[in-house]
Amino acid sequence: MYPSRFGYEAPKTLEEAIAILDKYAGEAKVLSGGQSLIPVIKLRFAAPEMLVDINGIPGLDYNRVDPDGSIHIGALCRHEDLENNALMEKHAPTIAAAAPLVSDPIVRTRGTFVGSVCHADPQGDWAATMTAMGGHIVAQGPKGTREIAMKDFVIGPFQNTLAHNEIAIEAVIPAPKGVRVGNYLKLERRVGDFATASVAVSLEMNGETVISAGIALASVGGRTIDATAAAQSLVGNKITPELIAEVAAAVAATAEPRTDHRGSSDYKRQIVKTFVSRILTGLATTAQKAA
Repeated sequence: MYPSRFGYEAPKTLEEAIAILDKYAGEAKVLSGGQSLIPVIKLRFAAPEMLVDINGIPGLDYNRVDPDGSIHIGALCRHEDLENNALMEKHAPTIAAAAPLVSDPIVRTRGTFVGSVCHADPQGDWAATMTAMGGHIVAQGPKGTREIAMKDFVIGPFQNTLAHNEIAIEAVIPAPKGVRVGNYLKLERRVGDFATASVAVSLEMNGETVISAGIALASVGGRTIDATAAAQSLVGNKITPELIAEVAAAVAATAEPRTDHRGSSDYKRQIVKTFVSRILTGLATTAQKAA
């Protein structure tokens, strides 16, 4: 299938890009990696009048860990940039675990972290990771910049809270109050397939004690599911088998899966429960060895 006709602009500054978006009043789309946008245009699920290619705007392709431990990911940071950054394993283990599981190697060379989050696919790996880690998006529009907490950013399937004349220029994960640990598990039938279920866990630890906990789910509902509230019994405690069982059951109860060709709703909820248990057991073992 061929896409509908569209115009193309390649601005050299953010201000120019924002002005074009403003001019088209919701009929323009930002092109960064294009690994999600181009397929939906080809299938005519989207028919923008204008594509605004931001790849020529300098200074947006960074990912860094600041001295305070906060993590900043620019709008043109590719998936493979995070996969190849050794600092992520130390400072953002949930990101490090998810990076090699995003789609396939070809997509990871062009697709962008921020673009994936903005796409708001219910099966998106990065939206779940950002939600579990308590991150936020920095958006820039005609009136300047604003921060949008990840828990408020994705509002439905393929829907986010950006205004039509705003660009998500950065994803930020705040500095941890303790040692950040975590993991990401994803069940897919084959590499690059849509996931059956995915679980992102991010904890901050003081020795063996959990001081902050975040959990998010993908592929088991019509949106990214923030299951952080179900994990709050971890806070202030050591991770024990009894606590793991309690949290795993609570998180699984937040899932909203549907029965389809990848499995029944009960099967998918069981996957979530198993993945949460597996991740927390591994983190508890690591904490005990380090103590």
